Amino acid sequence: MSLAQVEHLVMLVSVTGLVLFMGYIVWDLGKRSGAGKLGLTILLGVLMLAPAVFLLKELAVLLIDL
Repeated sequence: MSLAQVEHLVMLVSVTGLVLFMGYIVWDLGKRSGAGKLGLTILLGVLMLAPAVFLLKELAVLLIDL
């Protein structure tokens, strides 16, 4: 396994962990503030936009490399 492959794998694992941790933080803050189901859904939905764009970028790179 080359250094570039290791770096790519570590980056994906780190970003996934960070997104999950941020999701927990937003969920906890929403629960403590008394946000309803809609408010919590909006908070988590907005948070998940960044990872969705990250995944779309990875998919686009894979498609371009084909």
